[in-house]
Amino acid sequence: MNTRNILAAAALSLLAAAGAHAETYDGVLTVTPSVSRAAVQGQAVAAARAGDVFGEGYASGVQTVNTTADRGAVRSQAVATAHDPLQSLNAKSYYRDQIPAEYKKTSLSFTRQAAY
Repeated sequence: MNTRNILAAAALSLLAAAGAHAETYDGVLTVTPSVSRAAVQGQAVAAARAGDVFGEGYASGVQTVNTTADRGAVRSQAVATAHDPLQSLNAKSYYRDQIPAEYKKTSLSFTRQAAY
């Protein structure tokens, strides 16, 4: 019985050794430079001096916005939203995209941490 197990283990190890082949690593990319270092450095300097050409409105400076909303009304709305304990609830986070009834109750008690 012991000899049979040894022979089976030897056969399996030979199969595993025959099946394992190592691959050679040839590198990620083969670089064939067509531009000299000086030319690349010149292009880099020109790109750095050009600024952020892909940014929207990068050269226009500070943007002004014309609005008809009252500053006090916007501030009071922001304060009310900041103090609403349920304002960060997202219906997509719950089963069937519905906020549970427990969260919709007005008698929820939220505790505040003591200030240090």
